Amino acid sequence: MRARVLFLVLFLFSGWVSRAQNQLPVLTNYNQIVTGDEQTTVYFPLLQGKRVAVVANQSSIIGETHLVDTLLSSGIRVVRIFSPEHGFRGNKSAGAVIKNGLDAVSGLPVISLYGKHKMPTAGDLKHVDVVLFDLQDVGVRFYTYISTMTLVMEACAESHVPMIILDRPNPNGFYVDGPVLKPEFKSFVGMHPVPVVYGMTLGEYARMVNGEHWLKDGVTCDLTVIPLKGYTHNMMVKLPVKPSPNLPNWKAVYLYPSLGFFEGTIVSVGRGTPKPFQIFGFPGMKGNYVFTPKSTPGASMYPKLENKTCRGEDLTAFAENYRKNPSQLHLQWLLKAYREL
Repeated sequence: MRARVLFLVLFLFSGWVSRAQNQLPVLTNYNQIVTGDEQTTVYFPLLQGKRVAVVANQSSIIGETHLVDTLLSSGIRVVRIFSPEHGFRGNKSAGAVIKNGLDAVSGLPVISLYGKHKMPTAGDLKHVDVVLFDLQDVGVRFYTYISTMTLVMEACAESHVPMIILDRPNPNGFYVDGPVLKPEFKSFVGMHPVPVVYGMTLGEYARMVNGEHWLKDGVTCDLTVIPLKGYTHNMMVKLPVKPSPNLPNWKAVYLYPSLGFFEGTIVSVGRGTPKPFQIFGFPGMKGNYVFTPKSTPGASMYPKLENKTCRGEDLTAFAENYRKNPSQLHLQWLLKAYREL
Protein backbone atom coordinates (compact mmCIF):
# COMPACT_ATOMS: atom_id res chain seq x y z
CA MET A 1 0.00 0.00 0.00
CA ARG A 2 2.76 2.45 0.97
CA ALA A 3 4.62 1.83 -2.30
CA ARG A 4 1.45 2.28 -4.35
CA VAL A 5 0.61 5.61 -2.70
CA LEU A 6 4.21 6.83 -3.17
CA PHE A 7 3.99 5.89 -6.86
CA LEU A 8 0.74 7.87 -7.13
CA VAL A 9 2.28 10.96 -5.55
CA LEU A 10 5.35 10.77 -7.82
CA PHE A 11 3.11 10.30 -10.85
CA LEU A 12 1.05 13.35 -9.94
CA PHE A 13 4.14 15.52 -9.88
CA SER A 14 5.43 14.21 -13.23
CA GLY A 15 4.22 15.90 -16.40
CA TRP A 16 2.29 18.45 -14.35
CA VAL A 17 0.26 21.11 -16.12
CA SER A 18 -1.04 24.18 -14.32
CA ARG A 19 -2.93 27.20 -15.59
CA ALA A 20 -4.94 29.34 -13.19
CA GLN A 21 -6.82 32.51 -14.02
CA ASN A 22 -5.19 35.77 -12.96
CA GLN A 23 -8.38 36.66 -11.10
CA LEU A 24 -9.95 34.70 -8.28
CA PRO A 25 -13.06 32.77 -9.34
CA VAL A 26 -16.44 34.35 -8.74
CA LEU A 27 -19.12 32.09 -7.21
CA THR A 28 -22.02 32.45 -9.63
CA ASN A 29 -25.63 31.29 -9.57
CA TYR A 30 -26.91 29.33 -12.52
CA ASN A 31 -29.68 31.84 -13.27
CA GLN A 32 -27.08 34.42 -14.28
CA ILE A 33 -26.17 32.24 -17.29
CA VAL A 34 -28.22 31.28 -20.34
CA THR A 35 -27.55 27.57 -20.91
CA GLY A 36 -27.77 25.83 -24.26
CA ASP A 37 -31.03 24.06 -23.46
CA GLU A 38 -32.72 27.36 -22.56
CA GLN A 39 -32.16 28.64 -26.10
CA THR A 40 -35.10 26.74 -27.58
CA THR A 41 -35.58 29.20 -30.45
CA VAL A 42 -32.09 28.24 -31.66
CA TYR A 43 -32.26 24.44 -31.60
CA PHE A 44 -36.00 23.61 -31.82
CA PRO A 45 -35.97 24.37 -35.58
CA LEU A 46 -33.18 21.78 -35.94
CA LEU A 47 -35.46 19.14 -34.37
CA GLN A 48 -38.77 19.84 -36.08
CA GLY A 49 -40.08 16.86 -38.04
CA LYS A 50 -37.19 14.64 -36.93
CA ARG A 51 -36.91 11.55 -34.75
CA VAL A 52 -34.85 12.63 -31.75
CA ALA A 53 -32.82 10.59 -29.27
CA VAL A 54 -31.85 12.42 -26.08
CA VAL A 55 -28.79 11.80 -23.87
CA ALA A 56 -29.90 13.15 -20.51
CA ASN A 57 -30.17 12.70 -16.75
CA GLN A 58 -31.64 14.56 -13.77
CA SER A 59 -29.50 17.63 -14.52
CA SER A 60 -31.09 18.10 -17.95
CA ILE A 61 -33.62 20.71 -16.90
CA ILE A 62 -34.92 23.99 -18.30
CA GLY A 63 -35.92 26.02 -15.27
CA GLU A 64 -37.76 23.41 -13.22
CA THR A 65 -38.91 21.26 -16.15
CA HIS A 66 -36.98 18.32 -17.55
CA LEU A 67 -35.68 18.72 -21.09
CA VAL A 68 -37.53 15.61 -22.29
CA ASP A 69 -40.84 16.91 -20.91
CA THR A 70 -40.23 20.28 -22.59
CA LEU A 71 -39.51 18.61 -25.92
CA LEU A 72 -42.61 16.42 -25.76
CA SER A 73 -44.91 19.28 -24.74
CA SER A 74 -43.53 21.32 -27.66
CA GLY A 75 -44.39 18.63 -30.20
CA ILE A 76 -40.83 17.36 -30.69
CA ARG A 77 -40.81 13.65 -31.54
CA VAL A 78 -38.53 11.99 -28.97
CA VAL A 79 -38.09 8.30 -29.77
CA ARG A 80 -35.67 7.18 -27.06
CA ILE A 81 -33.53 8.27 -24.14
CA PHE A 82 -29.89 7.35 -23.50
CA SER A 83 -28.80 7.53 -19.84
CA PRO A 84 -25.22 7.80 -18.47
CA GLU A 85 -23.72 6.52 -15.21
CA HIS A 86 -26.17 7.01 -12.29
CA GLY A 87 -29.17 6.54 -14.59
CA PHE A 88 -31.71 8.80 -16.28
CA ARG A 89 -33.17 10.08 -13.01
CA GLY A 90 -29.71 10.20 -11.35
CA ASN A 91 -30.61 7.86 -8.49
CA LYS A 92 -28.05 5.08 -8.96
CA SER A 93 -24.83 4.66 -7.00
CA ALA A 94 -21.47 5.14 -8.68
CA GLY A 95 -20.61 1.99 -10.61
CA ALA A 96 -24.07 0.49 -10.15
CA VAL A 97 -25.49 -1.67 -12.93
CA ILE A 98 -27.96 0.42 -14.97
CA LYS A 99 -30.57 -1.59 -16.85
CA ASN A 100 -32.61 -0.63 -19.90
CA GLY A 101 -36.27 0.08 -19.30
CA LEU A 102 -39.07 2.60 -19.63
CA ASP A 103 -39.14 6.07 -18.12
CA ALA A 104 -41.99 6.11 -15.61
CA VAL A 105 -42.93 9.71 -16.46
CA SER A 106 -42.79 9.85 -20.27
CA GLY A 107 -43.10 6.15 -21.07
CA LEU A 108 -40.14 6.44 -23.44
CA PRO A 109 -37.60 3.61 -23.75
CA VAL A 110 -34.40 4.29 -21.80
CA ILE A 111 -31.14 2.71 -22.99
CA SER A 112 -28.29 2.64 -20.49
CA LEU A 113 -24.86 3.81 -21.62
CA TYR A 114 -23.12 2.39 -18.59
CA GLY A 115 -21.80 -1.08 -17.78
CA LYS A 116 -21.03 -3.30 -20.77
CA HIS A 117 -23.06 -1.12 -23.13
CA LYS A 118 -21.26 2.23 -22.96
CA MET A 119 -21.69 3.21 -26.61
CA PRO A 120 -24.89 3.31 -28.71
CA THR A 121 -25.02 0.57 -31.32
CA ALA A 122 -26.09 0.99 -34.92
CA GLY A 123 -29.36 -0.65 -33.85
CA ASP A 124 -29.82 1.91 -31.06
CA LEU A 125 -29.50 4.71 -33.62
CA LYS A 126 -31.71 3.10 -36.24
CA HIS A 127 -34.71 5.33 -36.99
CA VAL A 128 -32.97 8.25 -35.22
CA ASP A 129 -32.44 11.44 -37.21
CA VAL A 130 -30.58 13.49 -34.59
CA VAL A 131 -29.09 13.00 -31.11
CA LEU A 132 -29.55 15.75 -28.54
CA PHE A 133 -26.98 15.73 -25.71
CA ASP A 134 -27.56 17.58 -22.42
CA LEU A 135 -25.56 16.61 -19.31
CA GLN A 136 -24.02 18.65 -16.50
CA ASP A 137 -20.28 17.98 -16.33
CA VAL A 138 -17.91 18.99 -13.49
CA GLY A 139 -14.70 19.42 -15.48
CA VAL A 140 -12.65 16.50 -14.14
CA ARG A 141 -11.08 13.84 -16.36
CA PHE A 142 -12.21 10.86 -14.29
CA TYR A 143 -15.84 12.04 -14.20
CA THR A 144 -17.41 9.77 -16.81
CA TYR A 145 -19.74 12.12 -18.69
CA ILE A 146 -17.00 13.26 -21.10
CA SER A 147 -16.34 9.60 -21.92
CA THR A 148 -20.05 9.03 -22.56
CA MET A 149 -20.10 12.10 -24.80
CA THR A 150 -17.08 10.86 -26.76
CA LEU A 151 -18.60 7.42 -27.35
CA VAL A 152 -21.93 8.94 -28.42
CA MET A 153 -20.02 11.18 -30.86
CA GLU A 154 -18.23 8.12 -32.23
CA ALA A 155 -21.48 6.19 -32.65
CA CYS A 156 -23.13 9.15 -34.37
CA ALA A 157 -20.15 9.53 -36.73
CA GLU A 158 -20.26 5.85 -37.65
CA SER A 159 -24.03 5.89 -38.24
CA HIS A 160 -24.03 9.31 -39.96
CA VAL A 161 -26.39 10.81 -37.39
CA PRO A 162 -25.86 14.49 -36.49
CA MET A 163 -25.42 15.41 -32.82
CA ILE A 164 -26.40 18.60 -31.01
CA ILE A 165 -24.81 19.48 -27.66
CA LEU A 166 -26.67 21.87 -25.37
CA ASP A 167 -23.75 23.39 -23.51
CA ARG A 168 -23.64 23.94 -19.76
CA PRO A 169 -21.07 25.74 -17.56
CA ASN A 170 -18.10 23.95 -16.06
CA PRO A 171 -18.11 24.58 -12.26
CA ASN A 172 -14.37 23.79 -12.19
CA GLY A 173 -13.65 25.64 -15.43
CA PHE A 174 -11.68 28.46 -13.80
CA TYR A 175 -8.35 26.59 -13.78
CA VAL A 176 -6.36 23.83 -15.49
CA ASP A 177 -4.17 21.52 -13.42
CA GLY A 178 -2.82 18.00 -13.08
CA PRO A 179 -0.85 15.48 -15.13
CA VAL A 180 -1.78 14.81 -18.75
CA LEU A 181 -3.06 11.25 -19.22
CA LYS A 182 -0.61 8.88 -20.91
CA PRO A 183 -2.21 6.86 -23.76
CA GLU A 184 -1.30 3.50 -22.21
CA PHE A 185 -3.58 4.28 -19.24
CA LYS A 186 -6.63 5.05 -21.37
CA SER A 187 -9.93 3.83 -19.89
CA PHE A 188 -13.53 4.92 -19.38
CA VAL A 189 -12.34 7.13 -16.50
CA GLY A 190 -9.74 8.77 -18.73
CA MET A 191 -9.92 8.60 -22.52
CA HIS A 192 -7.84 11.52 -23.77
CA PRO A 193 -4.43 13.15 -23.19
CA VAL A 194 -5.78 16.03 -21.11
CA PRO A 195 -4.99 17.23 -17.57
CA VAL A 196 -7.06 16.03 -14.61
CA VAL A 197 -8.80 19.42 -14.51
CA TYR A 198 -9.17 20.51 -18.13
CA GLY A 199 -10.96 23.87 -17.90
CA MET A 200 -13.49 23.42 -20.73
CA THR A 201 -17.23 23.10 -21.06
CA LEU A 202 -18.61 19.94 -22.67
CA GLY A 203 -19.26 21.82 -25.89
CA GLU A 204 -15.67 23.09 -26.00
CA TYR A 205 -14.38 19.61 -25.15
CA ALA A 206 -16.46 18.02 -27.92
CA ARG A 207 -15.03 20.44 -30.47
CA MET A 208 -11.53 19.48 -29.32
CA VAL A 209 -12.34 15.76 -29.68
CA ASN A 210 -13.42 16.42 -33.27
CA GLY A 211 -10.55 18.78 -34.04
CA GLU A 212 -7.87 16.46 -32.65
CA HIS A 213 -9.44 13.45 -34.45
CA TRP A 214 -9.64 11.47 -31.21
CA LEU A 215 -12.60 9.38 -32.39
CA LYS A 216 -11.91 5.89 -33.73
CA ASP A 217 -10.10 5.87 -37.09
CA GLY A 218 -9.99 9.67 -37.00
CA VAL A 219 -13.63 10.12 -37.97
CA THR A 220 -15.45 13.33 -37.08
CA CYS A 221 -18.95 13.80 -35.78
CA ASP A 222 -21.48 16.07 -37.50
CA LEU A 223 -21.56 18.32 -34.44
CA THR A 224 -23.56 21.40 -33.50
CA VAL A 225 -22.92 23.12 -30.15
CA ILE A 226 -25.47 25.54 -28.71
CA PRO A 227 -23.08 27.76 -26.72
CA LEU A 228 -23.62 29.45 -23.38
CA LYS A 229 -24.47 33.09 -22.94
CA GLY A 230 -23.17 35.16 -20.02
CA TYR A 231 -20.57 32.57 -18.97
CA THR A 232 -16.83 33.13 -18.54
CA HIS A 233 -14.08 30.82 -17.30
CA ASN A 234 -13.63 33.01 -14.24
CA MET A 235 -16.89 31.69 -12.78
CA MET A 236 -17.33 28.99 -10.15
CA VAL A 237 -20.91 28.08 -10.92
CA LYS A 238 -23.33 26.99 -8.20
CA LEU A 239 -25.32 24.16 -9.80
CA PRO A 240 -29.10 24.03 -9.22
CA VAL A 241 -29.22 20.22 -9.43
CA LYS A 242 -26.58 17.81 -8.13
CA PRO A 243 -24.78 16.31 -11.16
CA SER A 244 -24.55 12.89 -9.47
CA PRO A 245 -25.63 11.39 -6.12
CA ASN A 246 -22.31 11.92 -4.34
CA LEU A 247 -21.80 15.52 -5.46
CA PRO A 248 -24.71 17.09 -3.56
CA ASN A 249 -23.53 20.73 -3.46
CA TRP A 250 -20.99 23.18 -4.86
CA LYS A 251 -18.51 22.46 -2.06
CA ALA A 252 -18.35 18.78 -3.03
CA VAL A 253 -17.98 19.75 -6.70
CA TYR A 254 -15.13 22.13 -5.82
CA LEU A 255 -13.29 19.54 -3.69
CA TYR A 256 -13.98 16.58 -6.00
CA PRO A 257 -10.89 17.00 -8.27
CA SER A 258 -8.54 16.78 -5.28
CA LEU A 259 -10.37 14.21 -3.16
CA GLY A 260 -10.94 11.97 -6.16
CA PHE A 261 -7.36 10.73 -5.80
CA PHE A 262 -8.40 8.94 -2.59
CA GLU A 263 -10.72 6.67 -4.59
CA GLY A 264 -7.73 4.46 -5.44
CA THR A 265 -6.68 4.12 -1.79
CA ILE A 266 -8.05 2.67 1.46
CA VAL A 267 -9.16 6.13 2.69
CA SER A 268 -12.85 7.11 2.68
CA VAL A 269 -14.02 10.39 1.11
CA GLY A 270 -17.36 10.27 2.88
CA ARG A 271 -19.43 8.12 0.54
CA GLY A 272 -22.30 6.86 2.65
CA THR A 273 -22.37 10.00 4.83
CA PRO A 274 -24.16 13.39 4.51
CA LYS A 275 -20.86 14.93 3.30
CA PRO A 276 -19.51 12.91 0.36
CA PHE A 277 -16.37 14.46 -1.16
CA GLN A 278 -16.25 17.02 1.63
CA ILE A 279 -14.51 14.87 4.24
CA PHE A 280 -11.86 12.15 4.36
CA GLY A 281 -10.71 9.69 6.98
CA PHE A 282 -9.76 6.20 8.05
CA PRO A 283 -9.90 4.23 11.34
CA GLY A 284 -6.90 5.26 13.42
CA MET A 285 -6.09 8.46 11.54
CA LYS A 286 -5.60 11.73 13.37
CA GLY A 287 -8.16 14.48 13.01
CA ASN A 288 -11.08 16.21 14.71
CA TYR A 289 -13.84 14.89 12.47
CA VAL A 290 -15.41 11.47 13.15
CA PHE A 291 -17.81 9.74 10.76
CA THR A 292 -19.16 6.29 9.97
CA PRO A 293 -20.05 5.40 6.35
CA LYS A 294 -23.46 3.72 6.02
CA SER A 295 -25.16 2.03 3.10
CA THR A 296 -27.22 4.69 1.34
CA PRO A 297 -29.65 3.56 -1.41
CA GLY A 298 -29.26 5.61 -4.56
CA ALA A 299 -25.91 7.05 -3.52
CA SER A 300 -23.56 4.49 -1.91
CA MET A 301 -24.94 0.98 -1.48
CA TYR A 302 -21.65 -0.51 -0.25
CA PRO A 303 -19.41 2.42 0.72
CA LYS A 304 -15.76 1.97 1.54
CA LEU A 305 -15.26 1.28 5.28
CA GLU A 306 -18.98 0.67 5.73
CA ASN A 307 -20.05 0.74 9.42
CA LYS A 308 -16.48 1.52 10.56
CA THR A 309 -15.72 4.59 12.64
CA CYS A 310 -13.33 6.86 10.75
CA ARG A 311 -11.38 9.87 11.92
CA GLY A 312 -10.09 12.60 9.65
CA GLU A 313 -10.92 16.08 8.40
CA ASP A 314 -14.01 18.04 7.42
CA LEU A 315 -13.08 20.30 4.47
CA THR A 316 -16.29 22.29 4.13
CA ALA A 317 -14.70 25.35 5.77
CA PHE A 318 -11.78 25.09 3.34
CA ALA A 319 -14.25 25.10 0.44
CA GLU A 320 -16.14 28.08 1.84
CA ASN A 321 -12.84 29.99 1.99
CA TYR A 322 -12.11 29.17 -1.67
CA ARG A 323 -11.18 32.79 -2.41
CA LYS A 324 -8.18 32.43 -0.08
CA ASN A 325 -7.03 29.24 -1.80
CA PRO A 326 -5.11 29.06 -5.08
CA SER A 327 -6.97 27.72 -8.11
CA GLN A 328 -5.27 24.35 -8.27
CA LEU A 329 -5.44 20.72 -7.21
CA HIS A 330 -4.68 20.32 -3.51
CA LEU A 331 -2.45 17.39 -2.57
CA GLN A 332 -1.86 18.20 1.09
CA TRP A 333 -4.65 15.87 2.27
CA LEU A 334 -3.32 12.95 0.22
CA LEU A 335 0.16 13.56 1.61
CA LYS A 336 -1.19 13.80 5.17
CA ALA A 337 -2.91 10.43 4.81
CA TYR A 338 0.24 8.91 3.31
CA ARG A 339 2.37 10.09 6.21
CA GLU A 340 -0.09 8.70 8.78
CA LEU A 341 -0.89 5.40 7.06
